[in-house]
Amino acid sequence: MADDAPLLRNRVREKLARDEVVASMTARLVRGVEVAQIAASAGFDSLYVDLEHGPLTIDVTGQICMAALAAGITPLVRVPALTPEFVGRVLDAGSLGIIAPHVHSAEEARSVVRMAKFPPLGTRSAAGHLPQFGFRSLPAALANPALDAATMVVPMVETLEALAAVEEIVAVEGVDMLLVGTNDLTAEMGIPGEYDHPRVRDAYARIIAAARGAGKHVGIGGLAGRPDLVAEFVRMGARYVSTGTDLGFLAAACAAKAREVHALAR
Repeated sequence: MADDAPLLRNRVREKLARDEVVASMTARLVRGVEVAQIAASAGFDSLYVDLEHGPLTIDVTGQICMAALAAGITPLVRVPALTPEFVGRVLDAGSLGIIAPHVHSAEEARSVVRMAKFPPLGTRSAAGHLPQFGFRSLPAALANPALDAATMVVPMVETLEALAAVEEIVAVEGVDMLLVGTNDLTAEMGIPGEYDHPRVRDAYARIIAAARGAGKHVGIGGLAGRPDLVAEFVRMGARYVSTGTDLGFLAAACAAKAREVHALAR
């Protein structure tokens, strides 16, 4: 078995290759493997662990990623900093992709690719027994290409600088998709939270056109409360939808249930 070429399934990559829409949820609150099983049972294609805006540790992140792998959905991780000690460790812990915040240029995108990919494209260090292969020992000549093929690199477009360089960023070899950070982008534009502003639509149009032109994809982030805009941008060509966080889902469900009970008295 150890001499067989390994097969790693990445549902996100497979659906994007078919030009299908991917549904993803974000883990920011739940500190256990349950969140991965809940995401899978709910029908999500992907779960991404948010280390940029949450208190979760790399240890917990690895447990969630392994649970997602076992459940058949794609684990991704948004790292808090674009450094090898985060990128390399979360990949070795079981992630099948890096969501990279604060990428401002093509050179910064290339830097993330180098950290996430093995030579010759990158400089990722071989770790040996990995959860992606069920901790089997595999020859590097087999394991490294399989990991490279399954591992996604997703720079975020959330600054004006990144928007201005989007064509160069998405053209970087090894970049699979761009994820639009709509909240940070509107703040940079001086219109925080004004999602209906024409500049937001223009930004999405430019990003989607650049990605499509490069044979890549676009993800929608920060618009969990605006399904109308999500639908509009999907029609424009975006294919990955970040639907919200476990914390947001819990808070919304709790508030709805409290309103329901209080309404009984009326």
